[in-house]
Parts: sequence; C-alpha cells; structure tokens
Amino acid sequence: MPYVDRSNLDLILLEDTVWVLVREVGLSSYDFNLTQFFACRHPWQRPEQILAIGRFGAVSNYDELYAQLAAEGIYLINSPAQHLCASELPVWYPLLAGLTPESQWFSTPPSFESISQTLGLPLFLKGSRQTSRHRAALSIIHSAQEYDRAINIYAEDPILQWQDLVCREFAKLRSVPSRATEKIPASFEFRTFWWRGKCVGAGQYWSTDYNWNREEEIAGLAIAQSAALRLNLPFVVIDIAQTIDGEWIAIECNDAQESGYAAVSPFSLWQNIVDLESDRSP
Repeated sequence: MPYVDRSNLDLILLEDTVWVLVREVGLSSYDFNLTQFFACRHPWQRPEQILAIGRFGAVSNYDELYAQLAAEGIYLINSPAQHLCASELPVWYPLLAGLTPESQWFSTPPSFESISQTLGLPLFLKGSRQTSRHRAALSIIHSAQEYDRAINIYAEDPILQWQDLVCREFAKLRSVPSRATEKIPASFEFRTFWWRGKCVGAGQYWSTDYNWNREEEIAGLAIAQSAALRLNLPFVVIDIAQTIDGEWIAIECNDAQESGYAAVSPFSLWQNIVDLESDRSP
C-alpha cells in the first residue's frame, strides 16, 4: 500500500455539507470526480475542527496521516482504532461471530494437517486485510501441495507478505455467470456502504451480469445491517454473499474510505451521505 502525506490531498466542501479529502489513485473502480456532479468549494476559511471523509485509497500509514491531519484540525471520519476494526479481520471477526465463516489467523503459518482438521477442505486463505488480486490458486486450497505452494508465494508476495495469514472455513456460495479466469469464481456477492449505521449504497461486487430481486435484497441487507450495527463504525463497507443453501453471510469488511465502489452508484452514495448529514444539521 502507498505511503500518503497531507501534501497529496485536496480538501473540498461537498454541497456545503460534507468535507472530503481527495487524491486520485488511477483506478476507475475507486476514483470519482465529485466536482462534475456536485457543488464543491475550497473555502479559504473553515471551522477550527472538521470531520472529513478520506478518498485517497488504501494507505500504509493511516495512524500517522490521521495525526498529521488532526494537528490541522481535520479529523478523518474513522479514527485509527475504527480504521483497524473495519480493515483487519482479527479485529472485526470476533464482533461478527455467527454472521461470517469460521476463521483463524496466524503470524506464522500453521501446519496443513492441523488447520485442515480444524476447518476442513477446501480451505480459504487470505491476508488479514485482503487477498492478492483474488487469485484462486492462493485462496482456495484443496491439498497439502497447494497449501505449501501458496504459503511459499505468500512469503514473497508484496500484497500478502506484511499481513497475518487468515485461514477460513470455505463457504459454498451461489454462483453467477462468469468466464473462467485465474481469479476466485464470481459469486452472488454484493458490496454495501454504511454511513453512521445507514445504508447509503449497495450493488454487485463482481463485474458480471447478475442482480438480486427485492426479497433477496431485503434479506441480504438485513445481514449487512446486523454486521454494521455490531461494528458500530462511522463509515464501513460490508460485503455479503448468498450460499448455495440460500443463507446470507458477511464475507468481508473494510474502511469505506479505502473501498472501491464496485457496482454501487458513486453519485447516489454521495447524495445519500449529503442528505443524511443535511438532516443532522441544526
């Protein structure tokens, strides 16, 4: 993840309601030009203390950046502790017991025999924060040979080597139409954004043709809301999916400041946040 400092960030006031710190990262799934769709200002005078939403991608120095901004009276919407809770599975997992697959994490990889006996096969591997580009060979493990190969790659992979290893019970998810690639097979998965406990956006996670009906949407969002309420974070993403048995589960959490939009409408998401914050204004 990149190191980001204050000099790279543009502070804007969105619709005279919401402060946003922006830095384009060069990814169409993440970047969104707010100035093309909303009234945006760069006030030369502002309150001494403000809350701001960061849209500067995933960073390696969130704690440092938070302190740097706080010294200017700019407080990111998620504190360092809240950022950690949203981003790191070992922190959020205990809060979501029963809503997400059984998981264990390790600073040193366990033996294949011990972890396969505990969680069964196939086994799902990931970093404590993320996978490496959703590569199936590094994520879905069927044998000791596949496990050893994945662990060796984890030790060298620039995305995975700094993370703790997470081993998860493999959830059999409802499949969706997609072409075969080296990535994890696409499933009936959705990304949801939650602002102060309210859903401000939801849409397909994978870039393929599928959608939920109203009944599925209600059931899926109920699980996502339960997860969001348990986490109790200002701005969080909850990814949910439906199993082959029709059950909805939480797949992943993340700090919504760092998260790509997937198929969620950026315009609707920001409009919803503006509307909610306008209602909160005295």
